[in-house]
Amino acid sequence: MEIEDYLQPIEIELPDKDANPFAYGSLFKIFSDGSKFPDLDEIDIVIIGVPEERGAYNNKGCKGAANIIRSKLYELFCGDYKVRIADIGNLKIGNTLEDTYIAVADVCSKLLKRNIVPIILGGSQDLTYAQYKSYGPLGQMINIVSVDSHFDLGTNESKVSSRTFLGKIIVDEPNYLFNYSNIGFQSYFVGSDSIQMMKKLYFDVYRLGHVRADLEEVEPIVRNADMISFDISAIRQSDAPGNNNASPNGFYGEEACQIIRYAGLTDKLSSIGFYEINPEADNKEQTSHLVAQMIWYFIDGYYNRRQDHPSKDKSNFVKYTVNVKSMDMELVFYKSKKTDRWWMEIPYSGNQLKYFHQNLVSCSYKDYETACTNEIPERWWQAFHKFS
Repeated sequence: MEIEDYLQPIEIELPDKDANPFAYGSLFKIFSDGSKFPDLDEIDIVIIGVPEERGAYNNKGCKGAANIIRSKLYELFCGDYKVRIADIGNLKIGNTLEDTYIAVADVCSKLLKRNIVPIILGGSQDLTYAQYKSYGPLGQMINIVSVDSHFDLGTNESKVSSRTFLGKIIVDEPNYLFNYSNIGFQSYFVGSDSIQMMKKLYFDVYRLGHVRADLEEVEPIVRNADMISFDISAIRQSDAPGNNNASPNGFYGEEACQIIRYAGLTDKLSSIGFYEINPEADNKEQTSHLVAQMIWYFIDGYYNRRQDHPSKDKSNFVKYTVNVKSMDMELVFYKSKKTDRWWMEIPYSGNQLKYFHQNLVSCSYKDYETACTNEIPERWWQAFHKFS
């Protein structure tokens, strides 16, 4: 099937292009009622609505979020860049939940092959599983970053839902998950056994308080991501009330926007999903408005990407070698001359070809400082164990 066969046009009132010629609603190619499906040649980013909630946990109503988010997004003004963005409408929901997963995976996979970044407007967060499956045909290991107050592991017997999808991803075969990072989990929502499991798998998990204490340290975590899944319940209820699982604690709205701008700036990131927004639980469409602004920050970051990953051209980097005497090891770091961003090189056996693009791990200057004090950075150890 072609991409357009999976989709239906948007049925909302579009903004007046003459009144707001520089707003997104005037600049996007939009698949609306009565219009042709947009030509995706020379398109960088595609917006897709997925009105699916059969896998939602205690959040009935989240299927209606996409069009309300759009109505807020279309009103926002473009920054100092030329947008090449298409909104290709809403996915036709399958007869079964599995049918929807297959459709999302196929659409996103086709877009990824064309180097187009899909922005998925959910729907429930179990759609992350379909987002992940879209990378299978690419034949590479990937990194997932989830901004979430929970881990969503479930059990081996659990059906796929918004509270079990990660467990399904971990055991799925064939498996192409290299690393999973959680940003902002809240300890009272996560059992100690789940935390221990994450440690055994050498996944990176960061408590809300730890992240909020130094938000800049989120940037290298996000910079490692191939895909991001954002559960809106990770934002505190006062800032994002549109979710039946919202709680008093979480990120502030401006912190969420900063995290998503880091995501936009990430050269490696190729898909992002916003999930669990529930208009029925919202207050004057506040949450949809916030998500629209988060998407604005993602787009702004995307059009300010610097293409400075060291795998492309190391001549634009300063190489640092640190001898960690306590472990009798040499650690190699690269610092970008363009952006001052840092990476670490992780040694691995040459016959592990499926890992070849994972051996340069994003890090921060603090990791370099740690190595200089004769200690191995935690981020380095986590990655090294995955190659062992």
